Amino acid sequence: MANNNTNQKVVPEAKAALNAMKLEIANELGLNNYQNVDKGNLTSRQNGYVGGYMTKRLVEMAEKQLSGRQI
Repeated sequence: MANNNTNQKVVPEAKAALNAMKLEIANELGLNNYQNVDKGNLTSRQNGYVGGYMTKRLVEMAEKQLSGRQI
């Protein structure tokens, strides 16, 4: 299956930070060694949790920044 991922980073310099966040969240969810796991062997729910929690955390960070509070 070809990788047709068209998602592009708005700020490419943030890639390392996003990857670190992904691994941190995966560890919090009990998905140890996430970076080396074949994601095709994980359930959709497991992969979805990681992306969902990343989105939730990014929204929280943006809301705090917009309200003038420190992250």
